[in-house]
Amino acid sequence: MASKGAPASPPTRALDSVSGISRKGLESGTVTVFGAVIIGLSVCAPAYTLTSAVGPAAQGVGWQTPAIFLAGFIPMLLVAFGYRALNDRMPDSGTSFTWATRAFGPWIGWMAGWGLIAATVLVLSNLAGVAVDFLYETLAIALGDPGIADLADNVGINIVTCLAFMALATWVSYSGMTSTKIFQYITVFFQMGVMVWFILAMFFFADPNPNTGVRYTPELSWFNPFAIDGLSAFAAGLAVSIFVYWGWDTVLTLGEETKRSKGRMSTEGKAAMILVAILLVMYVGTATATLVWAGVGTDSYGLANTSIAENVFAAISHPVMGGAAILLTLGILLSAVSSINTTAISPARTLLAMSHYGALPASIKKIHPKHKSPYVALLWSSVVASAFYAIMRFLSEDVLWDTITALGMMVCFYYGITALSSTWYFRKTAGREGFGALCLKVLLPGLGGVFLLFTFVQTTIDSFDPAFGSGSSLWGMGLVGVLGVLVLVIGVVLMLVWSRRSPAFFRGQVITRGDDSEGADAAPVFDDGIPG
Repeated sequence: MASKGAPASPPTRALDSVSGISRKGLESGTVTVFGAVIIGLSVCAPAYTLTSAVGPAAQGVGWQTPAIFLAGFIPMLLVAFGYRALNDRMPDSGTSFTWATRAFGPWIGWMAGWGLIAATVLVLSNLAGVAVDFLYETLAIALGDPGIADLADNVGINIVTCLAFMALATWVSYSGMTSTKIFQYITVFFQMGVMVWFILAMFFFADPNPNTGVRYTPELSWFNPFAIDGLSAFAAGLAVSIFVYWGWDTVLTLGEETKRSKGRMSTEGKAAMILVAILLVMYVGTATATLVWAGVGTDSYGLANTSIAENVFAAISHPVMGGAAILLTLGILLSAVSSINTTAISPARTLLAMSHYGALPASIKKIHPKHKSPYVALLWSSVVASAFYAIMRFLSEDVLWDTITALGMMVCFYYGITALSSTWYFRKTAGREGFGALCLKVLLPGLGGVFLLFTFVQTTIDSFDPAFGSGSSLWGMGLVGVLGVLVLVIGVVLMLVWSRRSPAFFRGQVITRGDDSEGADAAPVFDDGIPG
């Protein structure tokens, strides 16, 4: 038995002879393309995402809100090409962590994994906050007592309710992937149906905004990102836009659990492409419809009204849908609750992979013998997200707005690294496969990665202005900037501490640094002898 305090030994398992990548005990063959798309929609949670993001985006770019959602889609699409190529070559639940380690080495790989985990903690806290708001909003409508909605503003009640939602979602995820899918089918179909109704009502059926008396006509300038006034406004709006697309990559963390595809593209790769297309139509359509009905004025329903920016649909649902507004509030509530459940999939599997390869304590990699879920990693994700939300609720009155902006920064950070991992990993072999492969594996992901990292740097600089985001500040600096940098610093400190405790991973002895030329002719073979 090792003595107390001795460095942890590297994990023992049969390895891929080239890279060191191996399976982790997750149940294989349980997720189809359709199931993966449903899980991806649940993570992205269009109803929750849009009520949280349309306001902050409009605050930054005004009438060009649809344009910034279009602009956010472009780097996501470029990154998706890199994700798909890496996943087809190295399907692994660690995704960004594993791929960046293979391409750039253990230190950058560890920080890519940390960026994913940190982003997810931020969004889990935000999801829970939105769920709290819409729980009491739904109860207020159902019981005919508007005062019930004000309970969400009570800090104590808010935090306790948030913790209850986190506990419920953790329990569902703990029960395994099969129960997770059944839960998501119900919630996704309901929220998508209600959102289509809401969009059509804003476009055609609802009475105009009572404060303006008009329904605005869409203009081409709404879809022109070059009409946005200034680089800082564009970067801030883009960070919010990237937030709305964030989560599609969760389907790729299921690479070890999906059914094998008969075509050239993997099951999870197909699901990712379908998902981003659905999201583009949904987000741009909703942003346009909201501008048509609400406009960007400062009236009680206008998108320039800062008091409704955190939760636009809560403010406009009743004048748009009348008595049916309870269906929208219920849809957003279910959207947020189900997304808490599925969003935990990604960090749990990243934590599982990091622990499996010796980059985190071995206790985190435990798989439940019955449910086949990484239950220790799930518990850690839930506990940290709950604690973070409680702290942020005390620091910022506009916690939802600020966490969305900080989340956008983290997503730019780890998506950018992952996209560049594809460029570097395939740089020697893609050209031999033809110009198409060179574009999809090297050039386009590289362009997307550089763009996202530039956005990360620009937004980080701007976010230290106390007026940035909601205007919350700490020590005379913008809370969003302090939060973003602090999260990264914590990651660096944890990485340095663990590198002293378990040096094997950080010496490149577990996952080897390399490129596709080392084994381009054969897919990785894991410890059970099944090709990846």
